[in-house]
Amino acid sequence: PHRTELYEDPPSACWPIIYSPDYNITFMGLEKLHPFDAGKWGKVINFLKEEKLIADDLIVQAREATDEDLLVAHTRRYLNKLKWSFVVATITEIPPVAFLPNFVVQRKVLKPLRTQTGGTIMAGKLAVDRGWAINVGGGFHHCSSDKGGGFCAYADITLAIKFLFERVQGVSKATIIDLDAHQGNGHERDFMDDHRVYIMDAYNRYIYPGDGFAKRAIKRKVELEWGTEDTEYLQKVHTHVEGALNELKPDIIVYNAGTDILDGDPLGGLAISPQ
Repeated sequence: PHRTELYEDPPSACWPIIYSPDYNITFMGLEKLHPFDAGKWGKVINFLKEEKLIADDLIVQAREATDEDLLVAHTRRYLNKLKWSFVVATITEIPPVAFLPNFVVQRKVLKPLRTQTGGTIMAGKLAVDRGWAINVGGGFHHCSSDKGGGFCAYADITLAIKFLFERVQGVSKATIIDLDAHQGNGHERDFMDDHRVYIMDAYNRYIYPGDGFAKRAIKRKVELEWGTEDTEYLQKVHTHVEGALNELKPDIIVYNAGTDILDGDPLGGLAISPQ
C-alpha cells in the first residue's frame, strides 16, 4: 500500500472523535441554495462544547485525503472529472457552482469534502485501535468509485473499508448499517459482489435515489413509508440490526447516521422525534 498520513496515531489523550473546522462549506451564501446544511458539522461541535461535553484538545484533527488516498477506491477518470466545475455543480446540486473557476471550487467545496473523507478513513483505523470512533462529518453514501451525486463527491465509506482490508491485519469482514433516510447507493454499487461486506440499509422507499440496481447489494433492506414514526422505526431497526449481526460476524461496523430521519426534515420524509 502507498504511504498515507491518515493512519498515523493521534495523541493518546485525544478521544476517538474526528473533526476539523475545514469541514464546513461557506461561500458567499451559495451553500444555502441547497436544503442540505453545509455548516452543520461545526454546529454539532459547538453544541458539544457549550454543553461542556468536549474540548478542542480532545478532538482528533482530521487530515485531507490526498489523490493517492482517494485512488484506493476511485478511478483516476472520476477524480479528473471533478476538475470541471459543472460536474461538481451537478453532484452538489448547486447550479451556480458551474460558473465558478475550478480552483475556487477545489478550495471552497471539494477540499472540505476531502477533509471529511480523510476523517472517515482515520475513524476506521481508530475504531480498530480504540473500540469505537466517530467522524463528525462524512457519510457520503451516494458516491461510488466512478460517480458522485446527492451532495456526495467522494466515496468515504468505501474508502474506509478498503483501507482497513488492505492495511489492518484481522479485518476481513465489514458490516455497513446505513440509517440515513436515503438509500446508500454509492457503497452498494462499490461492494455489489464483495462477500466480505454485508449491507443493511433502512430508507424512505419513495425518495432519491431509487437506485434499483444498487438495491441488489443490500442484504437487509428496510424500506420505510412516508411519515414513519418512532415506535415502528425503532422496532424495525432493532430487529434488523440484530439479524444482520447474527448473519455475519463483522470485524468492523460502519454506522452511517443520517440526521435526515428527523420529523420536519425537508428531504427525508420520515417523522422520527429528537428523543
